[in-house]
Amino acid sequence: MQIDIVTIFPDMFREVFDFGIVRRARERSLVDIRVHDLRDWTTDNHRTTDDAPYGGGPGMVMKVEPLVSAVESIAAENTRVVLLAPRGAPLRQDKLRELSELEHVVLVAGRYEGVDERFALAVNAEEVSIGDYVLSGGEIPAMVMVDAIVRLLPRALADPESAEQDSFSNGVLDFPHYTRPEEFRGLRVPEVLLSGNHAAIREWRHQRALSDTRVRRPELLTSHNNY
Repeated sequence: MQIDIVTIFPDMFREVFDFGIVRRARERSLVDIRVHDLRDWTTDNHRTTDDAPYGGGPGMVMKVEPLVSAVESIAAENTRVVLLAPRGAPLRQDKLRELSELEHVVLVAGRYEGVDERFALAVNAEEVSIGDYVLSGGEIPAMVMVDAIVRLLPRALADPESAEQDSFSNGVLDFPHYTRPEEFRGLRVPEVLLSGNHAAIREWRHQRALSDTRVRRPELLTSHNNY
């Protein structure tokens, strides 16, 4: 898989993909991550990527021309273009899984007050948000998406079942996890996990995933048919 990132701050990505699962996936040639400076597609001496908004108001708006030029020079026929922006659709695990099955994704980091609306229309980009809050730009959301996508790639994880058991992968939150010691300050590991009864352990985990989701994120259960 190839992931290209378009940003005005490429140095923010200098080392972020050199650790953990993403680093190992890159070393195994499972993913090729390339970071591009949007200013390379500007045409004026000041390498301008933003301008004042039509209609007035505070802040600046990212210009359409360099963004479209950048994406069109990077994208291929079947490339998926994603614009990271607060007004985008909420990022969900099923979207990440969908993207992880593609050969090429271009992530565009928005900035300032926003991106000229014509950009998404010109390159058929989908807008995605990682949460109902506002960051300074789309760079950190792009990092989040890369990490979340890469761990879903075949052979990226040592144990493929890890991704299948993650929160949201099956429509509910993950079940609680425990490791040694068996007791810590009076808090014991549930006996069923020490029993060696794999059927009982599976049922306990199933029920805890359901009950924890009902308490913490009940809205997830409305769209989950297995519980």
